[in-house]
Amino acid sequence: MTKKRLFALVMTLVMVALSFTACGGTNKADNKANKENATATENAAASSDATIKAEGTQETEGGYISIATGGTGGTYYPLGGALSNILNGANLGYTATAQATGASVENLELINKGDAEIALVQNDVSYYAVNGKEHFEGNKLENIRGLCTLYPEIVQIIASNDSGIETVADMKGKKVAVGDPGSGVEVNAKQILELYGLTYDDLGKCDHLSFTESADQIKSGQIDAAFVVAAIPSSAVTELATTYDVHLVPIAADKADELIKKYPYYVHMDVNPKEYKNQKDSVSVVAVQSMLVVSSEMADADAYNICKLLFDNLDVMKESHARGGDISLDTALDGMSIDLHPGAQKFFDEVKK
Repeated sequence: MTKKRLFALVMTLVMVALSFTACGGTNKADNKANKENATATENAAASSDATIKAEGTQETEGGYISIATGGTGGTYYPLGGALSNILNGANLGYTATAQATGASVENLELINKGDAEIALVQNDVSYYAVNGKEHFEGNKLENIRGLCTLYPEIVQIIASNDSGIETVADMKGKKVAVGDPGSGVEVNAKQILELYGLTYDDLGKCDHLSFTESADQIKSGQIDAAFVVAAIPSSAVTELATTYDVHLVPIAADKADELIKKYPYYVHMDVNPKEYKNQKDSVSVVAVQSMLVVSSEMADADAYNICKLLFDNLDVMKESHARGGDISLDTALDGMSIDLHPGAQKFFDEVKK
């Protein structure tokens, strides 16, 4: 966001370009990663012809903005691409790019280290980071600030129909994917397994996989079930349910109440039968909230502008993913688990007048 950071970024890109010229080529893995990280921004730009509304924004130096999202099969990725499209189209000097990542825990570390400017994360994981709990025990990230909350993220436990898994308790001895290592998904998986008296040691196999990898391995029979924390419908789960016989594993209402009592950032919800193919009845689940976070070092004007541009251009967010339509000023502070950035606070103070 600062001139110093922008200059460092430009110099880094120049050095990288020179090294590529000298070597006469690039690494295939690097090419793949670069393409994935750029895709969300490109797709969002291609899918929206809307004129970006930027009236009432504050003067800013602009600068490079990396938006840390999640796996390419999740919801964060397209929404991050849409947000980058909004920032790039505001003509305020921002150059924004959506970055595919391992989601919440990694994203908070990226913000803490200054390797990303905005991140999409779960509200529970943000709380853990700021307070030094769970994955952040002994490692408080005190410079994390909130911008707004977005929509509920449902903890979806997807099991193949021939797995024999009808409840969480049935996962004992089964092959289960629990999300990327250190992700918010993994935190939720551990807490829900604990609710039923299970640990990783009770599972037949415990794999750390992304949304897309989990879907592929359920199809191939390598795993029996997977935890996916995302808005419904999740593209990875929708595709899986279309081509393979799977079902949502419920969390009983009394168990949900027990979980919420211990971890108050969860909410109890029922998934509509129409969300996924062959789902006949509503399913009892729990959910957390997604949110946007930034560093406390971000300029107030930039935090203000991001909030204003987001809420003035919600049509662009809605175009990118169905859950973009759930983002609303009316619920923008629901479940806010950490301190707001002063720039965001200024924005919300103004819109409440």
